[in-house]
This record gives sequence, structure tokens and C-alpha cells, in this order.
Amino acid sequence: MAAKNSLATAIRTVRKARGLSQEAFSDVSSRTYMSSLERDLKSPTLHKLTELCEVMEVHPLTLLTLAYAGDSPNKVDELLAQVREELQKIAIRKTK
Repeated sequence: MAAKNSLATAIRTVRKARGLSQEAFSDVSSRTYMSSLERDLKSPTLHKLTELCEVMEVHPLTLLTLAYAGDSPNKVDELLAQVREELQKIAIRKTK
């Protein structure tokens, strides 16, 4: 499943929606690194993604949902339903 939008676009969208500058991430990242992420030149580790999301005050899954579904409410609903179903199947298999 390919991301409809990129993670880079999602990071930039959330950062701007929160009214944050790239410099606002200075406790967890340099402005240069943020610029590289937003231009899709680098990909963050899961740990770094979590740190960035803490600054933006969003759950990492929110950012990933935006990357995969974009801002289309229908796509978001479809994606979340798919994730819910897959998690339920995993939980059922785990208990067997």
C-alpha cells in the first residue's frame, strides 16, 4: 500500500497547522534536518517520529494516517476501518 501523500507532506502539513516553525523543533532536531524531512530527502526513525509528534502534539498514527489517506475524510475512514479489522484479526490469532 503506497502512501497517497508522503510522510514529508504530512509533517509539513501538521507543523504548519500547529503554527510551528522548523526552529520550534530545536530540542529534538535541527532546522536543517526538519527541512530535509519536509523535502523528502530523509526519513525519520520511529523514535525520531515520536519526538517530532510530541512537539506537534499529535499521535504518530495521526501523522501516518495523513501520509496514507491525505485529508480525504472517506479515505481516512476506510484506512482506520482497515487498521481496526487487521488488529482484530491479529488479536484473534494471538489468543489461539
